[in-house]
Amino acid sequence: MDSLPQILAFAGVVMLGSMSPGPDFAVVVRRSVQSGRGHGMAAAAGIAVGVFFWVVAAATGIAALLAASALAFTVVKVVGAAYLLYLGVRAWLAAGRTAEPAASGAHARGGRASAFSEGLLTNALNPKVAIFMIALVPQFVSAQAGMAQVLTLSAAALVTNAVWFGVLANLVAVLRRFLTRRRVRRAVDYVTGTALIGLGVHLAASKAP
Repeated sequence: MDSLPQILAFAGVVMLGSMSPGPDFAVVVRRSVQSGRGHGMAAAAGIAVGVFFWVVAAATGIAALLAASALAFTVVKVVGAAYLLYLGVRAWLAAGRTAEPAASGAHARGGRASAFSEGLLTNALNPKVAIFMIALVPQFVSAQAGMAQVLTLSAAALVTNAVWFGVLANLVAVLRRFLTRRRVRRAVDYVTGTALIGLGVHLAASKAP
C-alpha cells in the first residue's frame, strides 16, 4: 500500500466511520459546549491519537489478539463501558446544577489536558474501534508491509479524525452563544449524557467477535 489513491481511499473510509454518531462525537460536542473551542479541539486530538494507535495495533496484529482473547476483550469492554457510564452520569449531574451553565478559559472544569485525556480514553477503551480496524486495515496493508506503510496509514487516520472532529468542535463553538443558554445547555447535557450511558450499556452487553 504505497499509492496516494489508496491512502485517500483508506482515509475516506475512516472518515465515514468517524462521522457515525458515537461516544467520540458526544464527547467532542459536550466539551465544546462546556468549555469552548480549545477544549473541543483537545478532545478531538485525543480521539485522533487513539485512532492512530488502533491502526498500528490492527496492522501489527495486536488488535486481532485482543479480539481473539475473550478475557482481554471483556476487560477492555467493561472498563470502556464503565468510563462511558461515568461520563454520562457526570453530564446528567452537570445538567441538574443551577450555577452558570458554562465556564471558560482557566475557570472551565479541568483543562485542555483533561479534555485530551477524555477523548483519548473514550476512543482507546472502545473495542469496537479495534474490530472496525481489524476488518479495514488488512484491505490496505499486506502481511509483508513495512513499518513505514503502517505509519503512513496511521498518520492518514490521525489527520482524518483530527480534521473531522476539529471541524465539529469549531462548528459547535460557533453556536456556543446559543448552546450555553441555561435551558439549551441542560438539554445538551441530558442528551449527551443519555447517549453516553446508552452507548456504555450497549458496549457492556456486546460480545466478542
